[in-house]
Parts: sequence; structure tokens; C-alpha cells
Amino acid sequence: MKEKIANFFYRVKKNVIEYTISNRLFLSYVVLSMLSVILLRQFTVHNGLAFKPFISDLGIILIIGGLGYFIKPKYQFRYYFFWTVFYSLVCMINSVYYTFFMSFTSVGELATLGQVDTVTGSVFEKMHLLDFIYILFPLIFYFIHRKLSASTYYYFIDKIEKGKKMVLGTVLVGILCLAYSFGVATSSDYSRLTKQWNRVYIVERFGIVIYHINDLFQSMSPKLSSLFGYDEALEKFNEYFDNKEEHQTNKYTNILDGYNIVFIHMESMQTFLMDLEFNGEEVTPNLNKLAKEGMFFTNFYPQVSTGTSSDTEFTLLTGLMPAASGTVFVSYYNREYFTIPKYLKTKEYYSFSMHGNYASMWGRDKAHPSLGYEGMYFEESFDYTPEDVVNLGINDYKFFAQAVPIMENVEASNTNYMGTIITLSNHSPFYIASTFTDYDLSMKYEVEDPVTGKKEIKTSDYLSSKAIGEYIKSVHYADGALGDFITYIKNSAYFDKTLFVFYGDHDAKLSRKEINYLYNLNPATGDVYQENDPEYQEYDIYDHELNKKTPLIFWTKNKDLKRIFKGEINYTMGMYDVSTTLLNMFGLYNKYSVGSDIFNVKDKNMVVFPNGNVLTKDLYYNNSKNEYKLLNPDFKVTDEYIDELKEQADAKLEISNYIIVHNLLKDKTIGE
Repeated sequence: MKEKIANFFYRVKKNVIEYTISNRLFLSYVVLSMLSVILLRQFTVHNGLAFKPFISDLGIILIIGGLGYFIKPKYQFRYYFFWTVFYSLVCMINSVYYTFFMSFTSVGELATLGQVDTVTGSVFEKMHLLDFIYILFPLIFYFIHRKLSASTYYYFIDKIEKGKKMVLGTVLVGILCLAYSFGVATSSDYSRLTKQWNRVYIVERFGIVIYHINDLFQSMSPKLSSLFGYDEALEKFNEYFDNKEEHQTNKYTNILDGYNIVFIHMESMQTFLMDLEFNGEEVTPNLNKLAKEGMFFTNFYPQVSTGTSSDTEFTLLTGLMPAASGTVFVSYYNREYFTIPKYLKTKEYYSFSMHGNYASMWGRDKAHPSLGYEGMYFEESFDYTPEDVVNLGINDYKFFAQAVPIMENVEASNTNYMGTIITLSNHSPFYIASTFTDYDLSMKYEVEDPVTGKKEIKTSDYLSSKAIGEYIKSVHYADGALGDFITYIKNSAYFDKTLFVFYGDHDAKLSRKEINYLYNLNPATGDVYQENDPEYQEYDIYDHELNKKTPLIFWTKNKDLKRIFKGEINYTMGMYDVSTTLLNMFGLYNKYSVGSDIFNVKDKNMVVFPNGNVLTKDLYYNNSKNEYKLLNPDFKVTDEYIDELKEQADAKLEISNYIIVHNLLKDKTIGE
């Protein structure tokens, strides 16, 4: 018996050695390709050695590699080298992209590459040396090929390799890997895979290769929408809105009838900045003053995907979510949408947009007319020199100074109007704007002489060299320009019948590690306090997500409206709630919005994010991890509550995306 067992293991060992010797090129391809995808997951979602995504990636890599056996051995290198380079590029691109967006890139977003030249500084600022480690694997593969070529390997393999048999065996093993991966998948896994909202979860569960294969099919849906899925989308669309609760009026209904409205789009402005001051000076003194003078929504959250600022513009005007794949401004701008400008057009309002950069940035030259804007004032409308440019366009000081006369002319020429003014100076990379301010971020700390016991106060400024310090200085610079703008408005003879809506478009896209310096910087060393230090403040992933809220302020110099728009509103609110809330104030209602009038829903509101996460006043639900953080300790969470929360979130995401992809509003009428 022992002899049989020994012979068995001997034969296994012999077969493994023979297989390894005769398949060195193929195995090198597999090992190096797997190292690429494992490192990507480790550096991004931190589950590099997780079994399920490992087996999924391995299955696809084996199937693709197995097909290489159809090729004669002396030509196989070209095939495997192509795929090794392909995986390395995919991983490198996704590594950079994840650092920037905390998500993974999409085929549908290739159309947005035209925006890269305008945000090059932001991209390079986010790059790290590890993002380029993937380049090593094709180089190693090429080196292995050269070593094999110098030997008799290819001549030897050409004589003994049985291509068809190797194809069948390798592909079969790959299929078995995938069969296992999909066989143990839950219904929730399949749901998330088909809906594609939560890209991080798909990579965590199925790996980067399956994610991109799935994404490829998802990205083709706009082209195939007329052939596949339209009927199902229309049926669910009708069911959703037929069962939607009837619109209710409230004390704000018609309050803005006959008034003008101007949106001030504040680039990368987050709410937590309003609570900060250094050396007795507030970071955002002008924004803070606006909040005190107007109505301040203290728990307001953007809902952006990869379109960032353009996603905010779209969501604010339509009450819909960003597209699940790609961006509306680039891929879906030619659809029919019900927007604030179009609704106000029914009341004979003129609408305009204003931006200190090229009209083509994020396709605004095409998207803005589609959204209902009649007038557009972009960089060609302003006088400036290259020295006036800060970041992506004319600096906010110069921009506001020239914007006000244009706005005055708009008011003089129209009975009523609405407009959107988009700022730029506080765009990343933040170090650019930070150099234009001398805001003092130095910190004082006490040291004690170990011999004499004498205490001394010292000063350091490590924060200015950190990403969060550059962001704070950039914000202070932008806030100064905002203060000038308010002064212009107050001193102008115009705008007495205008409501200004100030909103932060999205968070700064700084990592939790970068923002942690704000809470845990040791001023004596420049390092961060560790958990065992008494000065340490916890800043976990949920604190980081909740910190992404941005200001929303309704402000006016009209005396009658001032009495109405005042105080703090602490209801949890999303960007998709803005249009419904404001349209009601004009006596209008958009049935085809997935947001709510915040003054009707109040503290029962839920904010759904594009990745499927959900925020209510009671908890923050993480869709990827299927866990939550309780915000209200007295709230009793049940499985039924979580299931209902997920169901409602999925419905909003699904219906919104159906409207975008399948153009479901094209046969509808505004106001019906």
C-alpha cells in the first residue's frame, strides 16, 4: 500500500515537473498576469489574496491563455505578450483611477478622455510610484522569452506540443474556475453584477477581469437599447411613477413665483471647512456669513460618479442620478430631460450658464443646450491674460468681477431669469490656488525640558505641506473671491428679486489618509498620532464618507424673502432633492424625479449614492460591505428595514438609469 502511494506521488511529481518544463512560457504568462490583478486589488480594495476574486481572475486568464495553444509555439510569445501588456495597462489605469475616484474605470468613460488635457494637474497629483509597478510584468515576461529563445525551448516544444489537447485541458480548467466562482455567488452578487452601480464590490467579489468584461457589455447598452431592454425598462418606469405618491404642497409652495434664481456652483467646497479656524481666523469667513444670513442645509450630500462636477449639474437640474456607466454630459447629452430651466421656461424665464473655461469642458457646449440653457457665457466672454488663470480657467476674483455686469445685463433684458455660475479656482490640484494666499496654518505645541522641567511654546507648520493643508488654503482663496462676489451683489442696484443658491458640487477627492492629518497631526513631528496615543481622534471610513457633505445655502438680499429663508435645516438631503424642492417654490412639479421635496419628506428622507450606499438620519449603509454604521443610537435596525432600504435604493438607481439610457422622457410633456 505504501509503495502504491509512493508511486502515485512520484507520478504526480513527475507530471508536474514535465508540465512545468514544457509550458514555461504559458505559466509565466499566468503567474505574471495574476500578480498584476492581485496587486491591483491589494493596493485598492485590500483583498489581494481573497479566494473568490482570485479564482474568477484565474479562470479568465486560463481561458484566454489556453487559446494561445492554437498558435505554433514559436509565435506564442506575441500572443501572450499582448495579453500580459493588456492586463498591466488595465491594472495601471485602474490604480490611478481608483486613487482619483475611489472606483474603477469604465469602457463607457473612454469618451471622457478628451477632458484629460484640462485636468492633467489633478491626475498627476494623484499618481504614485506603485501605480507603475505593473510595467515590470511585461518586462519580466520579455526577459523570460529572451532566455527561452537562447535555449532550445521553442524547438523542443514545437516537436512535442499537442496544441488541441492543451487548448481543451486549459480552457476546461478555466471554465471550472468560473463555474465555481459563479456557482457560489449569491442572488445579491448577481444583482450587483448586472446593475453595475457598485464597481468596487464587483472587483472585490469577481475580480478586475470579470468586472471589465461585464462593463464592456454594460457600456454597449446605449447602442443596443433600441433592440434589448427597452420594453422592460418602460414597464418598470411606468410602474414606478404610477405608484409614486401624489405631490403635496407645503408652506413654501409658490413662494418664489415671479422671482429670479441664480445657482453658484462652488467647486470642491466641503462643509467641515466651515467649522475650522487657525490662529483665530476662519477658513471660510464669507461662506460662514452667508450661512448665518440665509437658510443653511447642514446635512446636504452630492451624489456624483465619475462625471464629478458635470454629474452634480445634471442631478441638481433633473432630480435624477448620474449614469451607471459613462457620464451624461458626454455619452447621453442628446436625451430628453425635464430640468429646472425647461420648467421655468414655461413661465417665460430666460436661462443662462457661466463658466471660466472652454465650453467644451465636460461637453457643456452640447449638454447645456440639451438641459435647457438658452445663453452660455464661457471663457470667450471674459477678458483675461494667462496670468489671470488659476487652475482650470480664469481665477474666481476676476471671474466674479466680470460675471456681475453680465448678470445685470441679463436682468435688465429679461422679466425673469435663472442662471448657473460655475467657479473653478478651488479645483484640484489644490496647491495651485494655495500659493495665492498667505493663510497661516501653523500650530503651537508645548514642550518640556527633560532636565529643568521648564515648558516652552513652539510653532510648526507641517500642515501646509500636506494635501489637506493645500486644500484648506485653496478653499480660503476661493472663499475670498466669494466674499467679493457678495459685496458686488449687495452694492448692485439689481438682484433685489433674486434668490441665490450656493452649493458645493462634490468633495475634494482627498483620501481618508490625507484628511486624517487634519485630525491627528502631531505638530512636533509632522507625523500622525497612532491609536494608542491619548491625542488620537478616530477617523474611520464612515467618518470619511459622512465628511463628504457640502454646503447648500439659500441666500437673498430681498427683505421679504430674508424673513423666509433663514436658519439651519438639518434634514438629510441629497443633490437629487434640490430640483423638486425648488420647483415647488415656483408652483411647479417634476413627476419624473427620483428626489423629493425636502420640506415634505423632512427627516424621513434617504440619500442614495451611485455606488448603492444609502444615508438616512439614522444610519449609513455600505452596499459593498453589506454593513451599516448607526447614527442614531436609539434606532432599532431590523433585517426587514435594511432589505427595504436596499430595495428603494436599487429602484431609484435603476429607474434613473433607464430614463437616461433608454430616453424614456422623449414622448413625455413638461408639466404633465
